[in-house]
Amino acid sequence: MEIIIQPTPEAATSIAAKLIAKLLREKPNAVLGLATGSTPVALYRELVALKLDWSKVTTFNLDEYIGISPQHPQSYHSFMWENLFQHVNVAVKNVNIPDGMAKDVPASCELYEKKIKAAGGIDLQILGIGTDGHIGFNEPTSSLVSRTRIKTLTQQTIRDNARFFGSEEAVPHHVITMGIGTIMEARQNLLLAFGDKKAAAIAEAAEGPVTAMNPASALQFHATAKFFLDAGAASKLKKADYYRWVYENKPVWQQF
Repeated sequence: MEIIIQPTPEAATSIAAKLIAKLLREKPNAVLGLATGSTPVALYRELVALKLDWSKVTTFNLDEYIGISPQHPQSYHSFMWENLFQHVNVAVKNVNIPDGMAKDVPASCELYEKKIKAAGGIDLQILGIGTDGHIGFNEPTSSLVSRTRIKTLTQQTIRDNARFFGSEEAVPHHVITMGIGTIMEARQNLLLAFGDKKAAAIAEAAEGPVTAMNPASALQFHATAKFFLDAGAASKLKKADYYRWVYENKPVWQQF
């Protein structure tokens, strides 16, 4: 696990965007795993500004709410088209988002896993993290070897997401999400976290024990996981000074 701490969200996002751009330039047919929520919006804006070629890129989104249509303004289908897809030359046939309106949810989840495998696996997975340590919608107590499946949101996540829906009552209680096992099979995992509210979850994920109570802690076992943090999100890390020193003293061939 590599911890990259920058003074601001903008600085951390800029570095993350450069890493993704490098992958797309080196591998035009890369497979990207994409996240939603407020955290990656600036990242997608930077990627759009870089004017990269997305024509051969395949994408798989982490999750989707169950019971709201793709046209719903708070669906992750709508989010992705508004914040990224309509601004780049991605092929519609290469865009994959879990089907929140599926009549047979388990079968739909199994098919999603098969599509990821058929695409050759995910080259780089973008992640956010919840205040309780969830990644995707893998809430605390999620199996660390779980696959794409239905999950029930915790009350904390419902409260956190109520700002998007206008009230807690309007937030769907069920979602489809990639599992921890699915995320761990990505060749790279790139997690972004900003602000003091994420500090405790980040400290537990990076420096605490690996536990289902903080699903992001599973990334300690990933060969290429990078956390991009601002000063607030890094504020409870015991080894923050060391992480900064490591990043600032990378050999030239490791810099990005």
